[in-house]
Amino acid sequence: MSTQINFKGISSMAMLVATLVLFAPMRMSNLVAATATSTPDATPAATTQATPILHPLPVKKDGKWGLMDTKGNLVLQPLYDGIFPFSEGLAPVCVGNKIGYIDTTGKLVIQPQYDFGYPFSEGLVIARAGDKYGFSDATGKAVIQPHYDNAYPFSEGLAAVGVGELGHSKWGYIDKTDKYVIQSQFDAAHAFSEGLAAVVVDKKWGYIDATGKRVIQPQYDLAYPFSEGLARIILDGKYGYIDITGNLTIQPQYDRALDFSEGLAAVIVDKKLGYIDITGSFAIQRQYEDGPFASFSEGLAFVQVGDKYGYIDKTNKLVIQPQYDNVGLFSEGLAPVMVGDKLGYIDKTRKYVWEPTN
Repeated sequence: MSTQINFKGISSMAMLVATLVLFAPMRMSNLVAATATSTPDATPAATTQATPILHPLPVKKDGKWGLMDTKGNLVLQPLYDGIFPFSEGLAPVCVGNKIGYIDTTGKLVIQPQYDFGYPFSEGLVIARAGDKYGFSDATGKAVIQPHYDNAYPFSEGLAAVGVGELGHSKWGYIDKTDKYVIQSQFDAAHAFSEGLAAVVVDKKWGYIDATGKRVIQPQYDLAYPFSEGLARIILDGKYGYIDITGNLTIQPQYDRALDFSEGLAAVIVDKKLGYIDITGSFAIQRQYEDGPFASFSEGLAFVQVGDKYGYIDKTNKLVIQPQYDNVGLFSEGLAPVMVGDKLGYIDKTRKYVWEPTN
């Protein structure tokens, strides 16, 4: 399934952690669930200004969620039970047990009506009605009526959709008019990335192009979307990497691995984290804990030392000492960090732009 947010019945701590995760760039195969504990009546947004904010960020204060700008100014008063990061100018918000969407001025542009929230992609968002999936536009209008049993967001003009019970469904790809471009035929499928999409045929993963042609034959135990010209695959329980021709450029040898980002990929062997370059050579030797780990973003990556998190640069210099209980990736010069159950934002000098609050 695609990235989704479900606000029902999970703790406030879970929502804080999900904010950290969602702040980072994510692959559509990742699933995030987070929910508010309170269920107040719907409350209109109140903003300190009516102009769009370039990069608004969710903050929590006195148990409610609002928005700040990248300088730490509060631009949307904390009124919501949950706010998640923006995608294409819109962000899911929780009012009681329902999810709507606000724009970057804080205006509620899609009324709270959904049980699940998804990120916008290519102008559309997954809309779930009961157990069926369709797509809506930025006004909340249903562009594709919910009639699929599973769906991924649109990517490169196509969306993977599944028909049938999970585990027995068949997947194909539709365009924005709800027309099948690639007929439903695969046992599983991922979104398109860099011109190719991973699909399952006879229990093995391979890759197709936008016409549905098999360009890399099904042969892997698991396969992921391409990033920076390489894709993660799993063979016999180990991660390796292939290029767009299917050439195995880095042999399967890692216990865990992430996509390449900024020329490096995070890998784990024997419970130690390091970073490799596109040749498979270690640019940063294995030495960090194998807890939550991430790719580089804006030149920095978070690492775990003991039970705390800090940030390293690509020379393996610890530029921000381990001191946080949870962290996210840097984006637009800021990163979300948690101290206890409080969420704050720091810049690359370790200065708080938003002091931790809850």
